[in-house]
Amino acid sequence: MILIDSSVWIDFFRDADTPQTARLETLVRRERLGAGDLILAEVLQGCSSERAFEAALDHLSALEFVEIGGREVAIEAARNFRRLRAKGITIRKTVDTLIATRCILDGLPLLYSDRDFDPFVAHLGLRSAMA
Repeated sequence: MILIDSSVWIDFFRDADTPQTARLETLVRRERLGAGDLILAEVLQGCSSERAFEAALDHLSALEFVEIGGREVAIEAARNFRRLRAKGITIRKTVDTLIATRCILDGLPLLYSDRDFDPFVAHLGLRSAMA
């Protein structure tokens, strides 16, 4: 399974032509895709209308559901944040740290376009779905 970050879904729903949305369109036909609880919340809260909300919810509900958080993930996410901070890297969003950590713990590749995930790939073993 591949987890798809909200950064890609937002571009996808806006019909943005990016390398990540092109990859998503390819993956939809070949791979099992996952939607995480925090990712679902991020995408849905950005919907500009009830119609867009319902369309996004329908689309994402068809994917496998992944719970991002929990005690183990929270503790390991804090450790990962501190590991990166020790290297002089500060991650801007706690949600991204939780998502990256869930993917690392479960061995899930992540399709993303948010640069906050790059240090997790470079230093902590997160697998990019663009590779």
